[in-house]
Amino acid sequence: MKDTFRHQGLRQQLVNVLINKGIKDPSVLKAIGKIPRHLFMDSSFLDHAYQDKAFPIAADQTISQPYTVAFQSELLQIKRGDKILEIGTGSGYQTAVLCELGARVYSIERQHELFKITSRFLPKLGYRAKKFVFGDGYIGLEEEAPYDGIIVTAGAPYVPKPLLKQLKVGARLIIPVGDDVQIMNMITRKGPKEFEQEELGEFRFVPLLEDKN
Repeated sequence: MKDTFRHQGLRQQLVNVLINKGIKDPSVLKAIGKIPRHLFMDSSFLDHAYQDKAFPIAADQTISQPYTVAFQSELLQIKRGDKILEIGTGSGYQTAVLCELGARVYSIERQHELFKITSRFLPKLGYRAKKFVFGDGYIGLEEEAPYDGIIVTAGAPYVPKPLLKQLKVGARLIIPVGDDVQIMNMITRKGPKEFEQEELGEFRFVPLLEDKN
């Protein structure tokens, strides 16, 4: 669990890469610059930890590309104390970014192996979600709704209706939609039944699967 000056220097280089790619939110950049991403990865990938790339983790999943994490986080426009639902905990890296931004995070993971690893690992780094759930991201977490924002970290073939219902009015759902290549969608709840949808470019994610595994 070491975080050396070398790692810190590599993180600052990564922050510069993200700035050059258009990430502007200072609190998102600060979070990326602070969180030791190498600790979220298999030791065989440590040399790659601060490249702007996705890498494999357990259960055939990936740790998202830093640019994607920063892009989605920036779209959420998190204010300290916001209640955020995260669909797909994965390695917990995105969870850590949300915590650094001051969000109260409720996170769902469907892969039991990953759920066990991440729910033990994140608190060791000082990141505590309000609730970690082993469950199906398609149905969200209704008992804690409504949310100030929802972030989906896997490619969904369609937008799950329960997630739309669990948004506060004025809140945003950030979700990649599509099969092989996904289009990042930002859906803002404008009223009880009114939603505004905006498409924000192509990304690649692992698929969002239904049911627990």
